[in-house]
Amino acid sequence: MSIPMTDLKGQYQSIKGDIDAAISRVLQHTQFILGQEVKTFESEMAAYCGTRSAVGVASGTDALLLALLACGVGPGDEVITTPFTFVATAEAIVNCGAKPVFADIDPATYNIDPRQIGPRITSRTKAVIPVHLYGLPADVDPILATAKEHNLKVIEDCAQALGAEYKGHKVGSLGDAGCLSFFPAKNLGAYGDGGMVVTNDPKIAETVDMLRKHGAKVTYYHSLPGFNSRLDALQAAVLCVKLKHLDKWNDMRRRNAAMYDRLLSHIPEIVITQGPVYCKPSCNYYTVRLKDPRIKRDDLRKHLESKGIQTMVYYPLSLHLQEVYKHLKHKPGDFPESEKAQDEVLSLPMYPELTEAQIEEIAGHIKTFVEGQV
Repeated sequence: MSIPMTDLKGQYQSIKGDIDAAISRVLQHTQFILGQEVKTFESEMAAYCGTRSAVGVASGTDALLLALLACGVGPGDEVITTPFTFVATAEAIVNCGAKPVFADIDPATYNIDPRQIGPRITSRTKAVIPVHLYGLPADVDPILATAKEHNLKVIEDCAQALGAEYKGHKVGSLGDAGCLSFFPAKNLGAYGDGGMVVTNDPKIAETVDMLRKHGAKVTYYHSLPGFNSRLDALQAAVLCVKLKHLDKWNDMRRRNAAMYDRLLSHIPEIVITQGPVYCKPSCNYYTVRLKDPRIKRDDLRKHLESKGIQTMVYYPLSLHLQEVYKHLKHKPGDFPESEKAQDEVLSLPMYPELTEAQIEEIAGHIKTFVEGQV
């Protein structure tokens, strides 16, 4: 049985009629850039996230960049974030002219450890970007308390966590701005790139709106050095259809994660991720940890691949060790928890349509492999 990391074809087939009709409407009226579909989607997303505003942009990476700029981050500033995330988080900081300052992670959740933030604050620190990694919310309350004490902005990277909740509140609504990605494999995925900034601050929303349109509030009258970063109508039409199913799909993901947990928790060499009870994850990825040195991750991946089962490692090299950030002069050992995680994590197939039989097969092959090594 072939089991991919995600099954976009299966998802499309389940909503094909509505998707095709939505795309056809855009093709008929031909207003492909911004337009009514984008306005409708922005309104629905703001309501979903519990924020006053939502501004559609071209990608999740652009959402981070524009949110940082709208929060006043620029050359000479510093922004604290995690080294254990996709490069876009730090990339956006650098592209503002600012410096990424890394803080180590909590080994239980893989999210930034709030206790590590305070010691890294300087007179140049302007913001903090917590990443809700794998769909599990970061511990936001102590981050917000530290930010308030030092007058810092908090920009949530929610690329993997749309629909997740922290103490009853949707991620993205907790800080000054939340950044969403609609990359196809996300919980709410477009049929191409797309992103969004959600916020309760009208000034941030207005500035992001201007930045995405070449820095103009009125066409041809430019107030800021901006970008071409507009969510297009075709993607918004697709996302409007999918949004109606998001909560159901997230529930299915959580159901699948719970089944993985039951089957894998009996294997001592496998560590499952267990978030705090006050967090409701979106389960964008299902990630385990291989703590026993006798279990070689590459060998397990090859074993599963031989059975037709895809796996991924998110992320195999922490950002502070990447060549692009060598100018920051970090060295191995600077962020030990991040470095341990990069060597030990493994993500298994996760999507709403994943069946119980498929999960049982995956867990069974893992169990057989581990027993053969120990």
